Amino acid sequence: MITLALSKGRIFEETMPLLAAAGIEVTEDPEKSRKLILDTTRPDVRVVLVRASDVPTYVQYGGADLGVTGLDVLLEHGNQGLYQPLDLRIAACRLSVAVRADYDYASAVKQGSRLRVATKYVGLARDFFASKGVHVDLIKLYGSMELAPLTGLADAIVDLVSTGNTLKANHLVEVERIMDISARLVVNQAALKLKREPIRRIIDAFASAIPSA
Repeated sequence: MITLALSKGRIFEETMPLLAAAGIEVTEDPEKSRKLILDTTRPDVRVVLVRASDVPTYVQYGGADLGVTGLDVLLEHGNQGLYQPLDLRIAACRLSVAVRADYDYASAVKQGSRLRVATKYVGLARDFFASKGVHVDLIKLYGSMELAPLTGLADAIVDLVSTGNTLKANHLVEVERIMDISARLVVNQAALKLKREPIRRIIDAFASAIPSA
C-alpha cells in the first residue's frame, strides 16, 4: 500500500490533476466525506487527510510514504529525513511582511526599532529579520493574522500572500517579499528504498504533468 498525505483545500485540489496523470483518482470528495483516509481507483494507493503543517511529520515518521506540502511548511519543519524530488509548481504564493497602511515600516527598520511581529512561521521570520539585522519580538499565531496589527498586538505580520485582497480588505500593505512559495513533493527515504518501483512511477508521472513555468 502506498499512502499519500495531503491537506484539504488548495493543495488537494491542485494535486488532483497530477494524481490523474499517474492514473490515480480519489473516489470521494473530502469536503463531503468525514473520512480521513480516502480510497483511490488504485487498490494499492490511498490518501490520508492531515493538517497542512503535519504533512512533513507524517512523511518523515512513516505515517505516509509521500506527501504534498508548501515550501513554507517544509522549511519551517526543517526538512529532516525527507527526499524532495519535485517542485510541483502548484499552490503558488509568497511569504511576505505586511503592516498597517499608516505604519512607517521603512523608518522603523532604519532606526533600529524593536519590532513586534506576529506569524506562524517563527523560524522563517526569525532568520529573515536576523539577516537584515532587525531586532524583533516574535508572537506565534495560528490564524487571523491580519488582526494583529489592527488590534495593536503586533507592528507587522509575516504570512502567505496570494492575491493580496485580504490585506487590502483589512487596510494592510505588503512591505517586503521574503520568498516565493509553491508546493513540493516529499518522500519518506525508507519508503523510497522499500517501495522503490511504485513510488518512482508516481514521481515520474507527477514530473511529466507539472505545469510549465
